[in-house]
Amino acid sequence: MAANFWASSHSKQLLEQVEVDVVPQLDKDRGVTLDEFKLIKVHMTNYIWRLAQYVKVRQRVVATAVSYFRRVYTRKSMTEYDPPLVAPTCLYLASKAEESTVQARLLVFYIRKLCNDERHKYEIKDILEMEMKLLEALDYYLVVYHPYRPLSQLLQDAGLPDLNHFAWGIVNDTYKMDLILIHPPYMIALACIYITTVLKDKDKISWFEELRVDMNIVKNISLEILDFYDNFRVIPEERIAVALNKLRVKM
Repeated sequence: MAANFWASSHSKQLLEQVEVDVVPQLDKDRGVTLDEFKLIKVHMTNYIWRLAQYVKVRQRVVATAVSYFRRVYTRKSMTEYDPPLVAPTCLYLASKAEESTVQARLLVFYIRKLCNDERHKYEIKDILEMEMKLLEALDYYLVVYHPYRPLSQLLQDAGLPDLNHFAWGIVNDTYKMDLILIHPPYMIALACIYITTVLKDKDKISWFEELRVDMNIVKNISLEILDFYDNFRVIPEERIAVALNKLRVKM
């Protein structure tokens, strides 16, 4: 494992927003729009969180799983790699990478419990086969750095340790976006702290200035998070169904 973020494979794989906001050609051919592409990723992120609650893994495992899921779809299409199978497999792979292994049979049990669609009630062999494909899609780079640790350290430095729980919740929501693929974790943490200080009416402008970070980037990340709250927090099931059905249409 790399000694720090800047020497890690995660750092070397950071992307630009325009590289992330691309619908793979196979999905585009099926009529999937960029908005629908994002909706499916949000929906499947929620699915990973729900599965994780049943199998009882640490939050870091969930965050790593979601990071894998989102990284995969910067390289592969949803037509080729079915999201309802990729999502639990990412959780399975992340549990091993984060040394908190979940048995595949346990995942399969809860997939069947949560899923009403017979097409998505997978077997253990389906998870194991997809795991091999995901490892290849990820180029076997499994190290992911998260904003949680810098968040706690920065809040302590700012004299705001009592706001850790509130800011932590905002960090959790950032995994419903692609921010972890684009920005260093500490910048995401700073954006969550910035939102927290505004919402909690804490004047920390001088503290941010002392950090000598690019506040334009921090504010832009903050605006993305707030935009998500405005547009994607509640997604009607019918919109998800329409988007997923496009992936199943035989061409």
